[in-house]
Formats: sequence, C-alpha cells, structure tokens
Amino acid sequence: MKIDGTPYRSVWLDPDGTSVRIIDQTRLPWALEFPRLTTLDQSIHAIRAMQVRGAPLIGAVAAFGVWLALRADPSDAALTRAAAALIAARPTAVNLAWAVRRVHDHVAPLPMYDRADAARAEAMTIADEDVAQCRAIGEHGLPLIEGCARENGRIVNILTHCNAGWLATVDWGTALAPIYCAHERGIAVHVWVDETRPRNQGASLTAWELARHGISHTVIADNAGGHLMQHGRVDLVITGTDRVTRTGDVANKIGTYLKALAAYDNDVPFWVALPSTTIDWQARDGIREIPIEERPAAEVTTITGRGMDGDVTTIRIVPKDSPAANPAFDVTPARLISGFITERGRCAASEDGLVGLFPDHA
Repeated sequence: MKIDGTPYRSVWLDPDGTSVRIIDQTRLPWALEFPRLTTLDQSIHAIRAMQVRGAPLIGAVAAFGVWLALRADPSDAALTRAAAALIAARPTAVNLAWAVRRVHDHVAPLPMYDRADAARAEAMTIADEDVAQCRAIGEHGLPLIEGCARENGRIVNILTHCNAGWLATVDWGTALAPIYCAHERGIAVHVWVDETRPRNQGASLTAWELARHGISHTVIADNAGGHLMQHGRVDLVITGTDRVTRTGDVANKIGTYLKALAAYDNDVPFWVALPSTTIDWQARDGIREIPIEERPAAEVTTITGRGMDGDVTTIRIVPKDSPAANPAFDVTPARLISGFITERGRCAASEDGLVGLFPDHA
C-alpha cells in the first residue's frame, strides 16, 4: 500500500541481506521510523512491545526471527529455543505459532549449514503468501461494498475496530482490504474509525494509513458506534481477528464483541475478514479455549499524545491509587457474525461454512 504515494510493506528484507526492516507502529502517527532487526531478541521485543502487531504481521516477523536466530547459531538446541521464545512472545494470535512451526519444520531436517538460508527463504515465502491472501480477501469482500453502493446510491459508510489494515499484515490488510479494493474501483467509501482504547490503534494507525492512502474517514469514540448504527449511518461493519475457532467464534481486539451486539440489534451486517492462517482448527469454544492476553495496566492508566507545544508526551489519566485491568481481546460468538471473508471466498461463521471453503480440515 502507499504512504503519500510511495508503496511500502510493513516488513521487508533489508538490502544488506542480514536483517529485516519494520515500521515501528508505537511511533505512529507522530513519526515514521524503520527499525532494523538483526537478532532473535530484537524480533521478540518488536512483537512483545507491539512495534509490530496484527496477527498476520506478527507471524511474518516471527518467521524472520527464526532466520535471525539461525544466522547466529544453526544448532538443534538454538532452533528449539528460538521457536519456543517466539511463540511465547504473545499468546492470542494463532498466526505466530503457525509461522514459527512452519519455518521450524521446514529447516529442522536440513544440515546446519543450510538452515539459515532455508529459513530466510521460507520467511519470505510466508510474507509473499500473506500479501496474496490479503489481496484475495479484498477482492472477495468487494462485492459486499458494491452491493451497499447499489442499494443506497450514495457513499458507503463502513465501521471498523482496531487496526486491520496493511499495517497489521504484510500488505493490503484484512478488514481494510475490501475498502482499498473499493477505493481502487472508484466506489465512494467513508470509514468510521473506532479509536480503540486503550492503545488507540484505530485513532493512531487506521486513521493514519487511511489518510496516507487518501480514503475518507472519521475517528469516533469507541462508544459512538451503536449510536451511529441506530441512526442508519453505518451500512456495514468489517473487522479483523486474531484467532477464529473451527465453529466460528472470533477473538479480536477488546470491544469487538460490543460492536457485534450493536450491529446485531440494528440489523447491520457484521463481517470478519481473515486469512486461513488465523483459524485455530483445534478450538471449538472461543470463550473457554482461546487464551486472552492481559497486558500492562499502564496502557489503561496512561495515554500518549502530542501536546499543544508539539512534544509527544505520556500522561496519567486515572487517580494514582486506582488499579486497572487490561484484557487485550474479547470473543464474539459465531451467532453474532454475518460471515467470514477469506482468501478463498466468503462463508457463514460456522464449522460447515469454514470446512466448505477449506475441506482439507474436514
């Protein structure tokens, strides 16, 4: 996708061939910086500190992390340690473990002197596959937007939560991919961008990438979505997800469940966009089986922004003696979801729907 006309991916191989570059998302929207990752520890830090976030992107960066570990030590012990450390970096997104295990299983049978090069090639393949999958998600989601445009004869208003654009993947995004495709086709779209407390990924990331790409949008408080739906100002809700059970339950950024309830009550279609790498085929009950990451309380008790003097600063917004809880995700039951948009097409949010698109998991 494009930043002020220049195409970027969210992770790429550095021209020096010994490292990868990422966009530091903790610095957006105030600064555009491209840290260089050269070690396993730097890769783990980038994932844990959310310099990179979004299930598909975490998976791709973790795959490159295995390569960086093997550059330093290609032994069996080092491979095992690297895989375990990367998988432990964040618990909820299933793509992380999937990508690490894929690279691990690909290189484990090889001689040690071949492992690093093979891991790099596999990580690059994972990144390229993610781009193709997300582009396909965009094409399969596009008819939903085209249908809204034909039906109402005006600009299509789409609400999204958190950031599921190209910053959350290697390119194109999941929830925003159909919006980018519609923009390419000349369809007038407007995006309601949930701020997405406590880390404000909507206000700081989704709004930033939509603005840089020239797409009309408005940032709203998280609690405003239901009001907009009640007044007919939302045609469609599209979100991403970090994990989907084989029965169609969805784990996504905290607050997604409340948006699904509001959409259900107001007969607004609620779609979830995802690559198949985000499906946990072993899980059946999202509420009981998906681990929910509890992040530091400081993300709730403080907020970072640019002051009137132009300086970026962090301030505390709750009383000093008030504790805070910070569950990072919630689970939306399949019954509240209109359907899934995947790289193979659209389907019902159910086991039959998912297996129909992916019969190899029947």
